[in-house]
Order: sequence, then structure tokens, then C-alpha cells
Amino acid sequence: MRRRKFIRLIGGMAAAWPLTARGQQGGKVWRIGFVEAGSVSVNRHFLDAFRQGMGELGYVEGRQLFIEERWADGRRELFSSLLAEVIQLEADIIVVSSSSGALAARHATATIPIVFVGPADPVGEGLVASLARPGRNMTGVSLAWDTQFYGKWVELLREVVPGVSRLGLLWSGGVSTGGGTVLQELENLARSQAVEIESFPVRALDEFDAAFAAMKQKRIGGLIVLPGPLTLRHRARVLDLTGQERIPAIYGFGEFARAGGLLAYGANPSEMFRRAATYVVKIFKGASAGELPVEQPTKFEFVINLRAAKMLGLTIPPALLARADEVIE
Repeated sequence: MRRRKFIRLIGGMAAAWPLTARGQQGGKVWRIGFVEAGSVSVNRHFLDAFRQGMGELGYVEGRQLFIEERWADGRRELFSSLLAEVIQLEADIIVVSSSSGALAARHATATIPIVFVGPADPVGEGLVASLARPGRNMTGVSLAWDTQFYGKWVELLREVVPGVSRLGLLWSGGVSTGGGTVLQELENLARSQAVEIESFPVRALDEFDAAFAAMKQKRIGGLIVLPGPLTLRHRARVLDLTGQERIPAIYGFGEFARAGGLLAYGANPSEMFRRAATYVVKIFKGASAGELPVEQPTKFEFVINLRAAKMLGLTIPPALLARADEVIE
């Protein structure tokens, strides 16, 4: 009787052992804190892309690693508490998106390696010392926006709406979103191209309506929408308002155009998250985050949505269609 009870007890203990303990019999099981700026309902595919990248490198969730996922839901004030949670769970490494998220992570820990995804200007934002040698405990994948990139947005809008001279910039306002830098560069660019740039920062969902009402009042002829925690989280509302106000817009991420926006030009964020996995694995294998150069996208996608063009009464020039990577009909 005692022997049967002992066997049942040992069997129950084995079943209850954490997967980490059992996995360590075949090697270390890593714990990743994944902190995303958006919501799980909208940006789940970013985590899926990261998982795909890890799997391609031989690290499968539930075997060689755990992913503790946290979602800021477009509210950058949540980053500190979300990061504190994954740090308390003893994450071996933190993957975080956006400039705001990366800055919060930098302040949250000086020892846990951090891989960021998406900051537009990691040097200017004070995240890294340089792209070649980031320093500290941080590296990652940058959007690599620059003056030439901003000029491309203006150029593409003006090809679709010839003669437009007043453009708006919609961005997630506040500290460390990258919008202020983009605005300054666009204003410098505008002086040489006879284009006027008007800034429309938004800090909460209830500010979008007022921003678009102001665009209408100021006769904005075209709009540049920066991807950020707030604009990504509420991209459906952004698309609704651009349609209602009949404002031709170009977006920094292709998913805006795939969801109904007119034009998009920028890096593919899913690919950036997949590439972040390479940094994580290098750090697993002993590399120091601060010695891994920040990666910048080398390929940008240009997406045109012909259905949106038709709704706006616009004709896309054939030459522009020929340059698109993807045309949605």
C-alpha cells in the first residue's frame, strides 16, 4: 500500500514539474519577455513573425524557450509596468517595439539584454551610442528613416495628386515617438519643394476626430501617416476618417494599405520582427547586445490600393503602378 502511494506521489510530482525544469535536461530553456506597443488583436502577426524567426533558427516555444508576451495596447505609459512584469519573471532577454518601448526598457534594466524593433532614429533618440557599436545592453532593428525616405513619401503623394502643396503629418504625439524628428526633416524638405507641412499629433483615440476636422479646415491636400503605437492600434479609425474627409494618404507600413489605405511605403514590420530573432539567438550563444550592430532594412515595400483610389476619385499613373511591389485591386 505504501509502495503504491509512493509511486503515485512520484508520478504526480513528475507531471507537475515545470516545463523549464524538464527541458533543462536537454539544455537551457530560455525565457523571452516580448513587449509590443500595440494590441494583441491588431498586431498578433508581429509575434507570429518573431516566433517564425526563432523556429527557423532552431528555437521552438515550449521546447527551447518560453515567450512572456505583454501588450501596451497603444498606451506607452504602460511600458514601465509591463517591463517590470517580465523582469520579475526573470526574462533572459527582452524584445520590445517602438521608440517609447525601447526607452522604457533602457530605464528598466541595465543588465538584461534588450533587442528593439522599430525606432526610427536610435542614435538621435539616445538609445544607442552608434549604429555600428550600440553600447550598453541594447541593439536591434531600426526603421532607418532619413531625409531621402521622407522625400519619397512627398514624391509619391505628389505623383498621385499633382499640384498638391499642403500636406499633413499625422503621428502619435508625445515623447519619443519619432514624429518630431520626421516633422523637422519634412519642414526642411518643404522649403526646397514649395510644399507646406502641417503637424497633427494625436495622443489618444478621442483626438483623431478633432485632428481630421482641423485638416479639413486647413485644406490639407495630402496626408502622411506615421506608424506608431496609437496610429497602428487605431488604424481602422484612421482609415475611416481619411475616407470620410477624402484625403489622399500615404502610410509608413504596408498593412495600412492592405487594410484600405491608398498608398504605403516603408519597411515590412513583420520581417523586422523575424529579423529580431537573429539577434536573440546570437545573444543566446554568448554575444553582447551592445556589440551587435543595429540593423537597418535594405528593402522597402510600396503598396497601392486601387479600391481606395477609386473611392477618392483618383487615377493612379501607369508608371507608378509599374513601380509598386503590390497592387490591391
